[in-house]
Amino acid sequence: MALYNRSSILNSMIVGRSIIRVRSITRRLRHGLKEYGSQGIVPFLIAFGFFLQGCGLVFDAVELVHPFARHELSAICAQGQVRIGISVEPFRPFVFPAVYTDEGVRVTGLDVELIREVADALTTYCGGPKPIVPTLHLTRFRDLFIEMNEGHLDLFVSSIGGNVPGARPAGLWYSIPYFHNGGLGAITQKTEVAERVRAQFQHQAGNPDTLAAIQAGLSGLTVAAQKGRTSYLYAEANLKNIRLLICDSLPAAVETKDPSIDVILSKHSILDYVTKHVWPDWHLLTRNDGTPLILTQESFSIVTVDENRRLQWFLNNLLYRLEESGRLEKMRRRWLEEDYAPTRRATTEGLTFEVSKVPEHYDQGQCRLAAER
Repeated sequence: MALYNRSSILNSMIVGRSIIRVRSITRRLRHGLKEYGSQGIVPFLIAFGFFLQGCGLVFDAVELVHPFARHELSAICAQGQVRIGISVEPFRPFVFPAVYTDEGVRVTGLDVELIREVADALTTYCGGPKPIVPTLHLTRFRDLFIEMNEGHLDLFVSSIGGNVPGARPAGLWYSIPYFHNGGLGAITQKTEVAERVRAQFQHQAGNPDTLAAIQAGLSGLTVAAQKGRTSYLYAEANLKNIRLLICDSLPAAVETKDPSIDVILSKHSILDYVTKHVWPDWHLLTRNDGTPLILTQESFSIVTVDENRRLQWFLNNLLYRLEESGRLEKMRRRWLEEDYAPTRRATTEGLTFEVSKVPEHYDQGQCRLAAER
């Protein structure tokens, strides 16, 4: 019995010393974090880890700094901002070119209005005294995977679809669609090209095959598409008998004179808008019955990294609620069907845009012939 009591006392002493030691270490860790500041936390923890190694408290030390490893939604709330990538190229009417207003440089468009909805919903979710501010970052599509996975962006919103083969880089996640009927279309300035394509549908005699008609109708022609976008992926996979011109942007394709471009491929909704409001000399290709020629169906989504499960559910639930309430449909009609002045909307409801980014935003790049395929 005496032996048992001595053992119990000894164990109590060991436990007590351990508790005292943990408390001491905790105080040192907290003091160290204050001393080193946010820039020195990682080096401090590495050094402190060696001190803790002998007593098996490394895991406990990591737990003490758990607040620095917040999940994505709590991190957005803590920072008071959501970092959103938009394409370098403005895709009207989803994102219009930036304009100077009395309040500074602003951008507007359907995607920008959607970004506002996301920021407002995050403000409600976070419940803080200040609104969550959306900050825009110009992002080239080819750099999207790197920007996302290095933690530079929370979201990417730029009329992007993920249901076309090759359009979804590994490690990225696509929300439920916020825009449907975003399939590929084509425009031309040349009447003979339009007639040639319509004739191919005429020959099909009630047995429509869009792919066969477009392959025959564009055979031997010079076709422009944007590198990395679904227009390029479609042309690369399906149009083998064309001269493929790779362009950095849609405006670059429109402005290119040498070589002469017969057809430009891009999102049908974007082409429909710009041929009506921006470049009236270009016309949509149609079928022989006059209906729009849409090469493939595509839906536009919001993009984030694959690991951000909380943010993914937040976005899907928000988009579902906006669709369910009819809000998304009103937004789509507002930007694609109504008559309006984009500059006026930018002034009254646009989002802030960094002046330093304007030259890049307006740099449309150039076109070049693709390598032999």
